[in-house]
Amino acid sequence: MGKRDWTPWFCGLMLLLGWQAAGLAATVELKADERGHFLTRAAIDNTDLDVIIDTGASTVVLSQENAERVGLYPGKLDYVFPVATANGIVECAEVTLRRVEVGAILLRDVKALVLPRGAFEGTLLGMSFLSRLKGFRVRDGVLVLEK
Repeated sequence: MGKRDWTPWFCGLMLLLGWQAAGLAATVELKADERGHFLTRAAIDNTDLDVIIDTGASTVVLSQENAERVGLYPGKLDYVFPVATANGIVECAEVTLRRVEVGAILLRDVKALVLPRGAFEGTLLGMSFLSRLKGFRVRDGVLVLEK
């Protein structure tokens, strides 16, 4: 009895599940809100958070409160990196997020900054996430992310 080739079956399964044959490509479309911001839910280290996609932010940024929610223990971080924010210069901590998922897009080992309590509320997905994608573009109020 000969060896069975599972490749066609596996590729068919991947297509059935909505993935391309390699299982790596994905596209996510986000419609801007009334202020022109792109808001979505992201799973950061398996914790769902509301985030703003921000092409003007050089990195992913988490408030101390959201860092606590994803299990980063911000009280044990070294807040030694000065960063210019809309509210002035603040010292922040550099971290690496194990997983960042937006829809069907998953990136691993994403660099991020944690700001001290009170310096910022929420989470921004900046260029340390976006620059690792195949591409992103805005047309007619829709942000398209491609991996």
